[in-house]
Amino acid sequence: KQWYQRRVAITAGGAVGKSVKDESGKDFMLDEKYGYVHSCPTNLGTGMRASVHIDLPGWTKEGVDKLKAKCEELSLQPRGTRGESGGQTGHTYDISNKHRLGYSEVQLVQTMIDGVNKLYEIDLELQKKHGM
Repeated sequence: KQWYQRRVAITAGGAVGKSVKDESGKDFMLDEKYGYVHSCPTNLGTGMRASVHIDLPGWTKEGVDKLKAKCEELSLQPRGTRGESGGQTGHTYDISNKHRLGYSEVQLVQTMIDGVNKLYEIDLELQKKHGM
């Protein structure tokens, strides 16, 4: 879970940093090259998540754990259509790029497109295998 703190500091000199440290016991993270880290590290850089909802009945029949393993190989992240913690229902999945840092927007979207196309191709084979 991501942790966020909201606090309004009304102190002489606008000492927000001191106020946060007094409250949480932690300092703001300062990197000499990148400056202050003020968001979840997975949202640094582009922080972009590209996703599609796709029906994958063959993968559902084969098993969600096998889908997750294949997504890992393809640098993808499967979720249910109810979001990250909402669970999966039926055979519709929300498939997105796994990585958020160190890649351009084009690379992230292309990874998602290529991976989803591969998952769909395999899904058609799995449907045949399971007589669907």
